[in-house]
Amino acid sequence: MHTGLMSKKVLLFFFLVFLCCLSCFAQISGDDLTVKVAVIGPGDELYFWWGHIALIIENPATGQSNFYDYGLFSFDNENFFYNFAFGRLLYSCGVSRTQLNINNYINTNRDIVIYTLDLPPQTKLKVLEFASFNVLPKNRDYFYHHFKDNCSTRIRDIIDLATNGQFYDQYVNENGGFTLRNHVRRHTWFSPAADWFLNFLMGQRIDTPVTVWDDMFLPSEVGKRIDEFWYTDPDGGRRKLVTSVDIVNTSYGRPAVLNAPRKQWPYELALGCILAALFAFFFMLQIKKVKAGRILAGFSISLCGLFFGIAGLLLYFMSLFTDHDYTYQNFNMIYCTPLLLVCVPAGICYALTKNPKKQAANCELSRIIWLIALLGIFISMIIKLFPGFYQDNLTDQLLMLPIALVFAFHPAGLKETLLKYFPRFARKKADAVSAKGAKNK
Repeated sequence: MHTGLMSKKVLLFFFLVFLCCLSCFAQISGDDLTVKVAVIGPGDELYFWWGHIALIIENPATGQSNFYDYGLFSFDNENFFYNFAFGRLLYSCGVSRTQLNINNYINTNRDIVIYTLDLPPQTKLKVLEFASFNVLPKNRDYFYHHFKDNCSTRIRDIIDLATNGQFYDQYVNENGGFTLRNHVRRHTWFSPAADWFLNFLMGQRIDTPVTVWDDMFLPSEVGKRIDEFWYTDPDGGRRKLVTSVDIVNTSYGRPAVLNAPRKQWPYELALGCILAALFAFFFMLQIKKVKAGRILAGFSISLCGLFFGIAGLLLYFMSLFTDHDYTYQNFNMIYCTPLLLVCVPAGICYALTKNPKKQAANCELSRIIWLIALLGIFISMIIKLFPGFYQDNLTDQLLMLPIALVFAFHPAGLKETLLKYFPRFARKKADAVSAKGAKNK
């Protein structure tokens, strides 16, 4: 009896709390609310390089300011890395105190720009209701997509909701000026290794022209567009969406986000040529009977096979077995393949074995594999001439091209290989050389 009475009291208590919450919510007026958008600049970690964005809803009457964040994830989530690898990463939206978030972004040296929106009272309530619905446990999770569904596109869609579709109507057919790849490169240019690898993994799907609406997968693009946007309110009046822009914090010492993408291929070509020249030098040492030359040349074949072979293995995995659709239709698969991993043991054997026949066999094997890669590079360049086969992958091709040329046509053992596979051609060349020598005599 006593337990039952206590249970009734507890239920009554929570019922009264629930009624109080309903009463408070009912008393909220759109006139009391201020709706803002916070655009956060790039951070240190790779996944922060494209910035962040959030919705802020303030009630000056109560002093409460809530930060609605659609970019929450945790490495501690169940099967996080497995889901990330297969393109099934769950993100969440949540709400917390605004000042706590602002302080965190200031402490981590990130730009903070806050845009205050001019919305009718009923629209502010609509936005609050929508954001509150989003953060409920049953609604807060969504499958993240870097270009189509992220923290930025969610805020973009809320702006469209607040303007009754006018935001979408204005920008869905306006040419964005850049491809998605170019937008990515505007943010990754300062790290050549990350820039090369990220773009190496992404296929031709991100090389087609996009609209301004698509551009707004980037927080900075949302900020730029809402600041210029005018709309018609429910009463027929024209309003500028943003009434004020407040720069809360300015970062220092960070690489700038470029206004236009920088050409990366000259840098990758230069790196490829430097490495190719070094590898060619090793082979020249071998021809001059310097023992270290063959060892260095063999390990060079092995290390390059390991690097490009693992890159090709990851590329094939991303393109064929995951839900990362922006890695599909990737023509880098033509030349950078897991077959290159065969060069790892072949190069090591070539470097270390003392048996001339085994040396020749491993040299020949690695030469054939790099020749296949070289032909793949040329094929991937030629197919760009045909409609529907364009991929902006010149940076990837030109890094590998000089290296493949050296490993496919290095002089050590080249004559023997030609005699084996092209005896008639090699014989004619030898006869021509002999005839020229006789003539000179």
